[in-house]
Amino acid sequence: MPDAGPTAVLPRRPLTVGELLDAAVLLLRDQARVLVPLALLLALAEQAVLHPLRMLAGTEPPFWWPAEFGDSLPAYWLLLAAGAGTEAAIVALLGAPAARGAGAALLGRRPAPSELLRGARLGAALPAAVLVGLTVTAAGLTGPGWFPAYALLGLVVPVLVLDGVPAHLVPWRTLRLAGRVSARAAAIRLLGYLGWWLIRLGIGLGLYQGLTMLGLFDVSAWALPVTIAAFTAVNALAYPALACLDAVLHLETRLRTEGLDIRLSRAPADVPEPVLLAAHR
Repeated sequence: MPDAGPTAVLPRRPLTVGELLDAAVLLLRDQARVLVPLALLLALAEQAVLHPLRMLAGTEPPFWWPAEFGDSLPAYWLLLAAGAGTEAAIVALLGAPAARGAGAALLGRRPAPSELLRGARLGAALPAAVLVGLTVTAAGLTGPGWFPAYALLGLVVPVLVLDGVPAHLVPWRTLRLAGRVSARAAAIRLLGYLGWWLIRLGIGLGLYQGLTMLGLFDVSAWALPVTIAAFTAVNALAYPALACLDAVLHLETRLRTEGLDIRLSRAPADVPEPVLLAAHR
């Protein structure tokens, strides 16, 4: 099994930023059968959760910008924070199967969809994702607090799924990993979010504007379903891509700072996969 080279999903060596982004896309391509349908369901649920808050804030599609501020500003601020929290929770939950797939890819395997879900520890990942979402929502209410919260909490679920540490030690280990090498993993996570945010914005708004320019029908009368469909579709791709980035960031940080590649190269062939990938304590 190759563990390096351009065809490897996750080579057993430290990667550049570009290689990490490529590895995330390759992992998504390999595991799209599981991640994209799951992301589509979660993205639809997100739209349903945010809709009452959008109405409360007086926003209208496709830009979801309030007609006028003033009394609607607190509700709009809550909408922004809640949207940030739901995004973070969805990406974290998708990080469970993504981390399972990344671990297998590091060992030269491509797990079946059933194995991907069975080994993802979804029962533990779900409450962890909810806590991540609530934390990011609370940080988003402060404005700038969103940046460190989103940047530092991305590895929570990969640590929970792959590292074999007790649940009460997961937050501490997550912060340590994200802060290593001058917070490299945290900075790359923000970079990945920014890139996909621009893509999501461009496609979500571009579809509406494109249909308006074609003039085939009165798009304004269908603004709500068109906008929801556009953003749900692009989020169904963006959210698992960000989850895959978290998964490869986690393992690459361990390769870079813990010598995981050396440990794997010296391990006997009969060692179980969870034991191989578990963190030394």
